[in-house]
Amino acid sequence: MSAPRTGAPGPAGGAAERESVRARGLDLELGSSTQTSHRLLAYSDALLSIIATVMILPVAHTKIHPDQKLGESVQQLLLAKIAVYLMTFLIVTVAWAAHVRLFQVIELIDDVLALLNLACMMIITFLPYTFSLMASFPEVPFGIFLFSVCAVVIGLIQSYVLLGLVIVFPHLTRFITWCKTKIVGQRDEEETHHSLETFTFYLSEPLSKERVEAFSDGVYAIVATLLILDICEDNVPDPREVKEKFHGSLLEALSEYGPNYLAYFGSFVTIGLLWFVHHSLFLYVTKATRLMGLLNILSLAFIGGLPLAYQLTSEFAEKSHNEIEAIQVSCVITFFASIFQFAIWTTALLHERETLHPFARYGGKEHAFMFAKLALYPCVSLGTFFLTCLLSEFSTAIFHVMQIVIPFAFLALRIFVRIALALIKSVMSFSRRKVVVLEEEEACLSPTETLS
Repeated sequence: MSAPRTGAPGPAGGAAERESVRARGLDLELGSSTQTSHRLLAYSDALLSIIATVMILPVAHTKIHPDQKLGESVQQLLLAKIAVYLMTFLIVTVAWAAHVRLFQVIELIDDVLALLNLACMMIITFLPYTFSLMASFPEVPFGIFLFSVCAVVIGLIQSYVLLGLVIVFPHLTRFITWCKTKIVGQRDEEETHHSLETFTFYLSEPLSKERVEAFSDGVYAIVATLLILDICEDNVPDPREVKEKFHGSLLEALSEYGPNYLAYFGSFVTIGLLWFVHHSLFLYVTKATRLMGLLNILSLAFIGGLPLAYQLTSEFAEKSHNEIEAIQVSCVITFFASIFQFAIWTTALLHERETLHPFARYGGKEHAFMFAKLALYPCVSLGTFFLTCLLSEFSTAIFHVMQIVIPFAFLALRIFVRIALALIKSVMSFSRRKVVVLEEEEACLSPTETLS
């Protein structure tokens, strides 16, 4: 089924060999029982991103009465669900990271590996149900037990069964073939070709940048799509109510849902711009380290919480006890989702020669622009949080102004950065000229005048 390579090639040789394996993938796919794993990986990334994201739905759909204080509700209803959501999100992303590592070793798959991978995906898709049991019945240990069983089975399939089949079974197959060759004679050349070159042993490689981007894009896409579910479910007026209460005027009936539409578009813009920042960041990332992958997972965990922010801001858009708290929760979620993106870039700068394109490195022509782009959302969300604390009467207006201004700030950001850099250069050049003038004046003075 698969066989290990006999040597550990260098980086250049390893890349050339991997390209050679990929180039032969189609021939093997048509001429044997093995095939390339690209489509299987795309399917797995899409499935895992969906499962990791939909777990926010039980949290976002927690019903809070408008007359009930949000602080008590968070403590009694949301806090446990949010904690379980974050834990489950991390479990799913750990399973995804293990899947990435596994298929950095495996280059080609056969039917057995494909079916085992589907079994692993099936168990992972069952995790949201265990999460719902844990969140709904925290005092009953059965939900935790079921969740733990699923996690253990996933680990066994990925770590033991698959790697056992990929590493142990090929050596066993080669031993049997060797014995057969000694007894019967020389084995067929085509059989030799198909039994080798099916996986490479590059466990020390960094995370695949392409799979990190694919998984992240899936999370952003699913979160953006989840927002419309509540619009379709809760914001379509009843035809009888439109006829009796609004005299058949649909526009007048829809006007009552205005705050919900505003919250939806604001949340969608926030998700879209955070994806835009993520895309811009990984455009200049050449290699994703393990720490960068962990920070990306933490950022995606808070991205997954944005439907909760939308639910709170749409439910308490009108003035109530929960207005300020709902807006502050949205600011906190946005802040942490964006600050972890900034942390990815900061971590990449520590090893910039290996992880970043020269344009984004310190002193590169895009360095200052990337700094401003990544720092915009953390600064604005943190500023909005403190402004709503100081000016509580205008919290809704401040929050909506922030949502409206940020897209235009991104459009004008490059101009602002160029103006700021020009001002800094002019100030620095002026200070240098001043220092040069002072040095020339001191040089023109005689030693007696200098001493006096």
